[in-house]
Amino acid sequence: MKKILSTICAALLCMSATAQTDYASLVNPLIGTDGKGNVYPGAQAPFGMVQLSPDNGQPGWDWIAGYFYPDSTIAGFSHTHLSGTGAGDLYDISFLPVTLPLRKADAPLGVHSMFSHGREECEAGYYRVHLDSYGIDVELTATERCGVQRYTYPTGTATVLLNLGKATNWDATQATHIAVVDSCTIEGYRHSNGWARGQEVYFRTRFSKPIATFECDSIQIISGGNIRIVPGVAKMTFDLDSDRELTIVTALSGTGLDGAAKNLAAEAPHNDFDLYRAKTQEHWNNRLSCIEVKGGTRDEQVCFYTALYRTMIAPTLYCDVDGKYRGADKQNHTADGWMNYSTFSLWDTFRTAHPLFTYTAPELVDDMINSFIVFFEQHGRLPVWNMWGSETDMMIGYHSVPVIADAYLKGFTGFDAEKALAVCVATANCDEYRGIGFYKENGYVPYDVVDPYNADNWAMSRTLEYAFDDHCIARMAQAMGHDSIAAVFYRRAENWRNQYNPATTFMQPRDSKGEFQPHFSPDEYTPHICESNAWHYMWSVQHDIDGLIELMGKKCFEQKLDSMFTYSPSENDELPIFSTGMIGQYAHGNEPSHHVAYLFNRIGKPEKTRQYVQQIMKEMYRNSPDGICGNEDCGQMSAWYVMSAMGFYPVTPCGGEYELGAPLFPEVKLHLADGKVFTVTSKGDNKKAFLNGKRIKGTAISHMDIIEGGILEF
Repeated sequence: MKKILSTICAALLCMSATAQTDYASLVNPLIGTDGKGNVYPGAQAPFGMVQLSPDNGQPGWDWIAGYFYPDSTIAGFSHTHLSGTGAGDLYDISFLPVTLPLRKADAPLGVHSMFSHGREECEAGYYRVHLDSYGIDVELTATERCGVQRYTYPTGTATVLLNLGKATNWDATQATHIAVVDSCTIEGYRHSNGWARGQEVYFRTRFSKPIATFECDSIQIISGGNIRIVPGVAKMTFDLDSDRELTIVTALSGTGLDGAAKNLAAEAPHNDFDLYRAKTQEHWNNRLSCIEVKGGTRDEQVCFYTALYRTMIAPTLYCDVDGKYRGADKQNHTADGWMNYSTFSLWDTFRTAHPLFTYTAPELVDDMINSFIVFFEQHGRLPVWNMWGSETDMMIGYHSVPVIADAYLKGFTGFDAEKALAVCVATANCDEYRGIGFYKENGYVPYDVVDPYNADNWAMSRTLEYAFDDHCIARMAQAMGHDSIAAVFYRRAENWRNQYNPATTFMQPRDSKGEFQPHFSPDEYTPHICESNAWHYMWSVQHDIDGLIELMGKKCFEQKLDSMFTYSPSENDELPIFSTGMIGQYAHGNEPSHHVAYLFNRIGKPEKTRQYVQQIMKEMYRNSPDGICGNEDCGQMSAWYVMSAMGFYPVTPCGGEYELGAPLFPEVKLHLADGKVFTVTSKGDNKKAFLNGKRIKGTAISHMDIIEGGILEF
């Protein structure tokens, strides 16, 4: 299977390499750096371990990705970042070029430079900025495991600061090490606790010029009431040539100093910034050319390719060039014949990003699932939200399951299906975890029972999400011939019905005695509903929309669905930070709403699906710094846009059925891995749809319709 996938990948890259369009230049990484997007603008290779980007040096929600567009300071260029997650962690291995005297402010900012957006530019795989305080031009690019920086100084002497103690938001430095390897090379590590607990980042850095002077200042670390003094800030000077340039190449590893050294030697043995920029941007052009759009405005094309780019930021590669990685058990392991991945924001990305990968990055799907399986073996559960070998336990559900089941049902075979099903079943039976035991026995998670993993409660939401995941297990088991397993999980998949209160016609939290929550208001944001209210979670039955219509009655369903988009919060309502991108009660800025506009198809009102999908695409995505209406969440916000712009969407993200919407462009070509092309054309009002010349009955197409190639005409 690996040989087959290698052939597929080679065919894809060969095919796309012939494309004339410079897709990298159509990407605007500044989209979403203002407002609610919480993304970073720096340089990264597709799905790369390194995310090399500027940090403003300030803590807080707006700086959660290190950079906030309204700011005018830069305090360093660090090598790890999260894309729009709302989680303040990483920012590891931070460099800053300076000249003397230093511009310094009180903590937390410290040493920094002023900059302006007028002297800043970026596209896929490349970032450039001028540091006004020092007169230094900074350029960034990256390979998969290495960050490459080029500094151009105003004089012939260069000074560079490396700050391993710099910690922002949820992150806290626990241990550091810096050592000189030779005249041009240093190495070290930064260990930290934050959202990722027990994170270890090792690095090796090579400079294009010999180090003239090296000084290392200590920092104070307070942990568990103990104070330790460790080397934290290195100051290095260099004598430059007439070009006044200094190139810095830094490799990362999670396994140790040797791993970083191997990664540096294998991926970036030269000090040629332009070479690595060209290679990475070629890599991006190959990746982005998998979808070819024609027509639309320039801004719409920029929004589309920026969104497609953002779907390829995460998950991130998490192993060395020899396959070695640090597992969830904090031991080093080796991936044999596959690559390990991390940074799985699964509560978000199971909905659209992972189904999209089965077309845009099919050669990585098996590796991601193998990454899930070994994580289970090392941790005892499938990942919920993991990064750098650590389970953050952020969000809910066991949403590795739909990713695994979707891949299996679409014919991916590069993983052990029996083992994959077994770890899905075992994870779904972790009785002590977040109310699963009560859910299994009573059919719902009560809001008044606390368990060690229940800090956020979110009980009603967990019931609905467990039921969907159980449906995915059942479908996979049935397809594999495990009928007894399928029967158990099909029964469990019906548990969503236990949250429906016919008296209020809403999903409603219940206590351990079976009583629905008193004084209930569907408008209220309660701790029993995950980052949402009852309006949003009303529709979280992606696997049984027909059952929900039958239970409610079609008239009630339609009225409530209409109200979802027309019943607006009052001006005095204080909405939580994640309720953004509002159309009535619909909140596009958070994931539970993402499939809802497509539900009008299920009640014979496809014109309303088209209306709202078009409205969301045109109002919630813009070519501007505030052009994302909510947290990007590792590609999910962007994946919704990519799929919707192509004209179809996975309401049930398991097995490959797609509801039709309204394409954004007159023509879209999806280049498939085997050389086939699925073309979508749009004319007029999109009231009719034809597949290969035949009128489509109903409102959906299938995975098989897509992968066989052909033409979908609206």
